[in-house]
Amino acid sequence: MKTSTMFVCQECGYETPKFLGRCPECGLWNTLKEFKVQSSKFKGASAGSLSPKPEPLQLISNVSYQKKDRISTGISEMDTVLGGGIVAGSVTLLAGDPGIGKSTLLLQVALNLSLKDNILYISGEESESQVKLRAERLSKNLKNNKLFIVSLTDPDNIISILEENKPSFVIIDSIQTMASENLEGLSGSVGQVRYAATQFIRAAKTLNIPVILVGHVTKEGMVAGPMVLSHMVDTVLFLEGEKNTGTRILRGLKNRFGPVDEVGIFLMQEDGMTEVTNPESLFLNKANTEAGSVLTVTLEGTRAFLVEIQALVIFSKLPFPKRVASGVDYKRLELILAILQKHAKLPTDTLDVFVNVAGGFKLSDPAGDLGIALAILSSLKNLSLSKAVAIAELGLLGELRMPSLLDKRIKEAKKLGFTKVITPKNYKNVREIVSKIEYSYK
Repeated sequence: MKTSTMFVCQECGYETPKFLGRCPECGLWNTLKEFKVQSSKFKGASAGSLSPKPEPLQLISNVSYQKKDRISTGISEMDTVLGGGIVAGSVTLLAGDPGIGKSTLLLQVALNLSLKDNILYISGEESESQVKLRAERLSKNLKNNKLFIVSLTDPDNIISILEENKPSFVIIDSIQTMASENLEGLSGSVGQVRYAATQFIRAAKTLNIPVILVGHVTKEGMVAGPMVLSHMVDTVLFLEGEKNTGTRILRGLKNRFGPVDEVGIFLMQEDGMTEVTNPESLFLNKANTEAGSVLTVTLEGTRAFLVEIQALVIFSKLPFPKRVASGVDYKRLELILAILQKHAKLPTDTLDVFVNVAGGFKLSDPAGDLGIALAILSSLKNLSLSKAVAIAELGLLGELRMPSLLDKRIKEAKKLGFTKVITPKNYKNVREIVSKIEYSYK
């Protein structure tokens, strides 16, 4: 069996037989990694011989299709992100930072499904006893379930187990720990990850078994391993959150069988992941009446909920004032401060500004621009705006721009008892709002 050398870009999956410092496909430097490729054990057709008989072509209208019910995970927040549940025969990749709760969430799913079907949990990082220790913490009764656990890192052995036992659901934790003896390279290398993923995907489609793969992420927040891994699977989920707050958000980055704009919100506790059906309980403090606090309505997928933006503004003694942003994009904060200085005549160039989104939430919705601006104004003027809800995107000319689904946001704010909602429907620019607030609170 002959072995050849290939260089594969870990970002885009570009392959070349020669080493290149810069990937010609994605343009990034030092992303090509070397791995060995073994030639197939089967010899191709000899010269002059006929090719194998091809499969007959079919019209798409004649293809038989039977709609199948989705498999519920027993966790409604996760089912929402998946589009109603897991499709049989699909392959899902769940990625996230170390210690964020990926294994905990999937073990809860396995325990829920094991009450009816045979579930196989394959652990490549922990032993069976370690997995059982976590399972006892998540479930009080492990006797009546059908959850089978095995600690393996060889994908070929795992495929044999799947073909022999044919479980109803498979969880592999994690894809980076898989290493086959049929391929050179350590676990986590480009070749091993691609080989293992290919084997699991083929088994899932052939045996019609849903498979969930756990994937690690790099320090930049990308899925570790070749980028082509994300293209191979059917669904990519990402679990994010701050470790010191316990808030976890499950996002769908790719879904061939459902939407990609839905999110699930969880709270990490001692007994596992707890679903959060009312996000306002985490991100909103109705009792707060101090200056520097303003509410806004953000959209995560199709869900609208209120979050609290807090700002602390003091006069700076430094030649370059401080700008500290937690949960808000730093560059976005700089832009809002420039708009306030230009169009609202606020002396932001002499102020130390600290902005935080309560509850550890990361606000990326541009509709929160006005909330950030008014929180800064509230702290600077020492005016309490706790009963106001601000929903608008700020333009460079100081104008209020209409955010998406504004009526839905306003409805959510009024449902929780907030009647003073500041939007582009009743104000045109930030200068008008600032002058109105200063006049009303004098």
